[in-house]
Amino acid sequence: MTVIVIAGGLSHERDVSLRSGRRVAQALRDVGRTVVETDVNADLVALIRRTEDAVVVPMLHGGLGEDGALREVLSVLGVPFVGPTGAASRLTFDKSVATPVVAAAGLAAPRQIALPHDIFRELGAQALMESIGQQLGYPLMVKPSRSGSALGVTKVDDAAALPSALVAAYAYGPVAVIEQYLTGTEVAVTVLDEGEGPVALPPVEIRPESGVYDYESRYTAGATRFVTPAALPDGVLSAAQELAVAVHRALGLRHMSRVDMMVTAEGPVFFEGNVAPGMTETSLAPLAFEAAGRELGEVFASLVDRAGLS
Repeated sequence: MTVIVIAGGLSHERDVSLRSGRRVAQALRDVGRTVVETDVNADLVALIRRTEDAVVVPMLHGGLGEDGALREVLSVLGVPFVGPTGAASRLTFDKSVATPVVAAAGLAAPRQIALPHDIFRELGAQALMESIGQQLGYPLMVKPSRSGSALGVTKVDDAAALPSALVAAYAYGPVAVIEQYLTGTEVAVTVLDEGEGPVALPPVEIRPESGVYDYESRYTAGATRFVTPAALPDGVLSAAQELAVAVHRALGLRHMSRVDMMVTAEGPVFFEGNVAPGMTETSLAPLAFEAAGRELGEVFASLVDRAGLS
């Protein structure tokens, strides 16, 4: 079996993807797997076709990597791959769809408004700001509906700041989501399914030095402190793990996912799912693997074997 690790792409998260891909590829080599690393290019389909017994590990972040497009191509080519199907990836990647689906499953999720750029432009910002504030209250979170790594995400404290936050979100896509602001402890829960059903790993608590878990806090060494398992009561940790597994199932995910949530005074609340979690030195999923007594290469070798059997 040859593992093809695809990383890079042309999204805003290309650099992070390359770092994740290199780390996963080396971890797989360290456990004795044959690995080919590649970017998304004109030779990709030919490479897959000429590689016998290939299993693909897509390590693309954002856009092409998480919107389901590449996974649909892999399905058409008949090559097994690690991670969710194209349809489940597309659903999870779009926050304007994923959040209502999670809420409809009876799971805790923030109230949300999806606002396409065309509507924002045609109706005018001022006509909408007052109604949005009345419905959701301030502060708010504004983010692109289809992006990751906290790119284009802004906390908004009042109506005056909302238009510029929307403009920032539209820089990363045509639809912005406006959500109620969640106060509490941010945690990320990685879910693995190696054949016996989805299992939640120890939750990772996120403590950014700046107070905001933005792009710099995510990918700058030392900018954020992570506590694994999260410093929360056992009952709350269990509730977070249960929510992560329930979200994984509700979104139709498989093999591996990461569910981000805020532990509020009322309990854990979902706010984002990830179908291709980062695997860099400062990423959350590898911290969860370590806390569970697992090695990166071991986990991915298991998932590769699982994908090859499906």
